[in-house]
Amino acid sequence: MTQNTITADWIAVDWGTSNLRVWAMASSGTVLAEATSDQGMSQLSRDGFEPALLALAGDWIDGPTTVIACGMVGSRQGWVEAPYATVPCATLPAGLVQAPTHHPDLRVHVIPGIKQTAPADVMRGEETQISGFLARNPGWDGVICLPGTHTKWVHISADEVVSFQTFMTGELFDTISKQTVLRHSIAADGWDEAAFAEGLDMGLSRPERLAARLFSLRAQGLLNNLSGVAARAQLSGLLIGTELAASKPYWLGQHIAVIGDSSLAKRYVDALATQAAPATQVNASAITLAGLTAAYKRLKG
Repeated sequence: MTQNTITADWIAVDWGTSNLRVWAMASSGTVLAEATSDQGMSQLSRDGFEPALLALAGDWIDGPTTVIACGMVGSRQGWVEAPYATVPCATLPAGLVQAPTHHPDLRVHVIPGIKQTAPADVMRGEETQISGFLARNPGWDGVICLPGTHTKWVHISADEVVSFQTFMTGELFDTISKQTVLRHSIAADGWDEAAFAEGLDMGLSRPERLAARLFSLRAQGLLNNLSGVAARAQLSGLLIGTELAASKPYWLGQHIAVIGDSSLAKRYVDALATQAAPATQVNASAITLAGLTAAYKRLKG
């Protein structure tokens, strides 16, 4: 079946900063087709969102069609601003925001993000993944970790987001490895498991030493022939270890789920295992789609 022969009962959309992903959905919840593009929020002006969506999913529309969208599409720079719900709140905030459209058959509803006033924090898109996880694991209480450029730790209880905290670990890794003096010491790819474990142990045991440990990577390369691959893995271990030390009040003694199917998510699972904190790793795409489906079902009652 080719894309242009499909008619969607509704369309699910995950619209991030860098990428756009859409699914043609049957009312039963079956995925009929999917498509992606690089037309993320950062590439678009406000009047560019509808054309970007129609370029991917326009052929699926034959009559009035509901679209459920999550992510940066609802940010201040997005298609329409979907105000944040405030914790403690339901994992799927009520009150989807309808985006303005020109296509006569397009009805676009955007899922709001979640905010925390003290300490100040925000999420957009992750709330949909959390909702999808809970839809598949009803009654689950514990902590959900969402690794990425900005990793989030989210405390869930009674189907509500109680509190959460964001760590810029992924962005720090990218910046340090590419834009500091360590760029001369860090390989662009490759992996060394032993070096990661060493960095993880240092970050967990002495997080206050992070700044000194970072420069030591440069010195080890100059004086002790530390390879670029080992330096890359040790840097990752240092940063993740420091994050785990800071987020310990979240994960210690809790049920833990890690949402992500990348090697990064697996590193978090492995790192938590060293602290006798077993975590379940969950496929991010499937959970996102489950969350969008839950929002569609709520909209349709």
